[in-house]
Order: sequence, then structure tokens, then C-alpha cells
Amino acid sequence: MSRLQNYWDFRAALNFILGGAGAGLMVVLGFLQAPSPYAIALSLALIAAGLGAVWLETGRKLRALHVLFNPSTSWMTRESFAALLLFPLGLGSIFVPAGLPFAAAAAAAFLYCQARILRASKGIPAWRAPEIVPLVLATGLAEGAGLCLLFSRQDLLLALFSLALIARALAWNRYRAAVQSAALEPAGKALLQVGTAVALLLVILATLYAREAALLAAIAAIATGWWLKFALVRRAAAIQEFALPRLPVRGAR
Repeated sequence: MSRLQNYWDFRAALNFILGGAGAGLMVVLGFLQAPSPYAIALSLALIAAGLGAVWLETGRKLRALHVLFNPSTSWMTRESFAALLLFPLGLGSIFVPAGLPFAAAAAAAFLYCQARILRASKGIPAWRAPEIVPLVLATGLAEGAGLCLLFSRQDLLLALFSLALIARALAWNRYRAAVQSAALEPAGKALLQVGTAVALLLVILATLYAREAALLAAIAAIATGWWLKFALVRRAAAIQEFALPRLPVRGAR
């Protein structure tokens, strides 16, 4: 009988939840004109909170610096390097908006590294599937676009948000076809019904009638995305046990 991994608890899940949404927000901001400095600050705060949660999980806090020593083999190290670039670029873009595309590029690298961290966990079938990479990327972008709706409701942002929702739904369906996990079904169902269908209807309502409906769409998209990532890290992370297709048999002499 397989058992769930216990070396990553809810604090590790928070890195994917908060860090992924914050990185997605920064990427989306790179497509907008005159983005709010408060949105940039929120992006950096979410990423910092996610990384801080992971740091709190470590037993010996100072040993966390060892994560910087393996850039050639570790996606965690590459994630750390992307964060080291992202924070000064993000802070600088508050004062020099022309630097925002570079911060967005660093955020995209950070989000990609997060997806590859899960993909590299070969002992967990729900994480090692190649389809998890586009799922994590699309989820981060959908959540980031939703967070951006808290600061702006311009037509371009609503279009980006809608595309991100559709991409996330397609990525989930591809992942679900490749990985059968009962633990993910409730979160996946909510993602499609509430986080996609209802959210898209609210976007249409916001475009035609009341822009305030976009806030409800954002809440639906963010909440369902965070639920899915929590379930992925904490509920569906069953470790595959060793299997011996043939057992050695000693013959009698």
C-alpha cells in the first residue's frame, strides 16, 4: 500500500500556492501599461512569503544556504537564483517601470523552476508526469491574472485572464488523463466548474454590464487554483513503493 510523502508539509505547499501566484502576477504585469506599483509589491510579498514558509520548514535554518550550491543539478537552486534576480528587478521596476519586462522574465523563470521541482520528484507518480509542468505554469498565470484584477479591470487584462483560465482548464484535463488520482478529483471538479466556467461567465458579465463582477471571477479562479495546488502537494503525493517483478528462488542442490 502506498503512503503519502511527509517531508513537505503545508509550508512547502504555501511556496507553490503563494509563490506561484505572485510569480504569475509579475508575469501578467509585464503585459500591461502603467501597472500599479502596489501590484508589484504584492507580487514580491507573496513570493517572499512562500519562500519564507519553506525556510520555516527546514530543521537547521542556516543550512538553507546550501540550496545555492547545486545549480547544475537542482531545480530548487535554480528557483533560488531566479528569486535573487526577481527581487531587485521587481523593486527597481517600481521606480523605473521600463525594467518591468526583466522582472517579468525572472518571475517566469521562477514559476518554471517550481514546476520542474515537482517534475523532478520521480518517486511520486502524481508529480513526475510531464503534464504537471504546463499545469503549474497555467495555474500560476491564471492566479496571477486574477490577482491583477484587484488593481485593474482593463480590457487587455480581462482578455489575458480569460485565456489563462482556458489554458489552465486544458492543462488540468491533460494532466487528469495522464494521472488518475481520486485525491485530486474534488479540487479538479471545482477548478473546472467554479474556477473556469463560472469565472468566465463573470468575465462576460463584467465586460458587458458591471466591471465589479471581475472581482468575483478573480476570487473563484484564485481559490480553486490554490485548492488544487494544496491537494497536489499534500493529498495526492503518494510515494511509489519498490516492486520486484521477479523474486529470486533458490534451487535445491
